[in-house]
Amino acid sequence: METKPKVLVVGAAGGIGGELTRQLHDAGWMVQGMVRRLEQPTQHRDGITWVRGDAMRAEDVAWAAQGCEVIVHAVNPPGYRRWAELVLPMIDNTIAAARLAGATIVLPGTVYNYGPDAFPLLTETAPQHPVTRKGAIRAEMEARLHAYAADGGKVLIVRAGDFFGPKAGNNWFSQGLITPGKTIKRIQNPAKAGVGHQWAYLPDVARNIVALLVRRESLPAFATFHLGGHWDEDGTLMAQTIRRVLQRHGTDAKVTAFPWWLIRLIAPFNTTLREMMEMRYLWRRPVRLDNSKLCAVQGREWLTPLDEAVEATLRGLGCLPQ
Repeated sequence: METKPKVLVVGAAGGIGGELTRQLHDAGWMVQGMVRRLEQPTQHRDGITWVRGDAMRAEDVAWAAQGCEVIVHAVNPPGYRRWAELVLPMIDNTIAAARLAGATIVLPGTVYNYGPDAFPLLTETAPQHPVTRKGAIRAEMEARLHAYAADGGKVLIVRAGDFFGPKAGNNWFSQGLITPGKTIKRIQNPAKAGVGHQWAYLPDVARNIVALLVRRESLPAFATFHLGGHWDEDGTLMAQTIRRVLQRHGTDAKVTAFPWWLIRLIAPFNTTLREMMEMRYLWRRPVRLDNSKLCAVQGREWLTPLDEAVEATLRGLGCLPQ
């Protein structure tokens, strides 16, 4: 009888972590999902083993990773807060656990690593010259993963645009464009007119990562892939798609500009808003990921039609009739 491969998802309560936990289980993996809050140290539910642990505690991650072939590092400080003090220790703990287990590390990547010198089309070999504090931290994370791979480990980084999805809460879609849990009357678009922007539907991101893991043995020790996702050519497509889906359900929402001026006024007194302002440059210039390498390796990028993805997202966020 063939033994199922075992994977640990660190940050399994989050958007991409939760989606990967579900899809890896459905794909036949033995899944351990590490979360901070759990009534018992270990619980079995829906075919998944949930373990209580803190990504800031090396011993917690090492214990949860025992016997795992893969560790998914999907944990982030919420609301952009305390990145400088939390992000790098957490990736160090994952790397240490992976060394002990002999595991491949999977990191859902961002475009924060890049500066304007790499825009507008980003390939996997584009130079990483970040212009923000979070970007510098993300670049350092990947440098440490590269060192792990050079020392005999294996790493898979899959980079995508701005997340959205039915179970994703900490992103621009659900915190900028709309307000979850209520009927939407206004859609606030943070994009600059005429400037393209890239979006990534979380179930698609997870599906492509799961597909790449099937061929992990044939990938380089340090493998990076970019997802094309949904490209909003002029910065209006996502807002108009939300509006169109709402109209099909009897709601006529108005599209307005995101109040950047108000965020700028409040930002000095609010950490999350201050960090949002720092990332505004990604809305003022087109930034697109090139998925040619991914398509060459697996033949295609798994992609849900935009209207279908937006409808599922709005329903999951409680903005459509059930």
